[in-house]
Amino acid sequence: QVQLVESGGGLVQAGGSLRLSCAASGRIFSRNVMAWYRQAPGKQRELVAQITSGSSTSYTDSVKGRFAISRDNAKNTVYLQMNSLKPEDTGVYYCNIWDVVSGTHSWGQGTQVTISS
Repeated sequence: QVQLVESGGGLVQAGGSLRLSCAASGRIFSRNVMAWYRQAPGKQRELVAQITSGSSTSYTDSVKGRFAISRDNAKNTVYLQMNSLKPEDTGVYYCNIWDVVSGTHSWGQGTQVTISS
């Protein structure tokens, strides 16, 4: 099993920045994809950004140019640097790791991000 612990959420004004971190522990295979999802009130959870174990990245259109995902494989940690934040970025942000070998997904408990206008 894999455990994920997120940190770094909070309340900031529009235009501000936050950095989320997610540390993974447990049985982690080398081939995996780490990702950040978010869920706004009343909406479905959506994929925000993902990064492969080879550091290939992809982003949802609404955050391109503002968010940057990165990872430290030695620490099994993934980061999400969020700049130029907007009120519509508000939501609970969840860390996810997809083990490519077994096909399993693991989730963190979520961290609240609130952007005030």
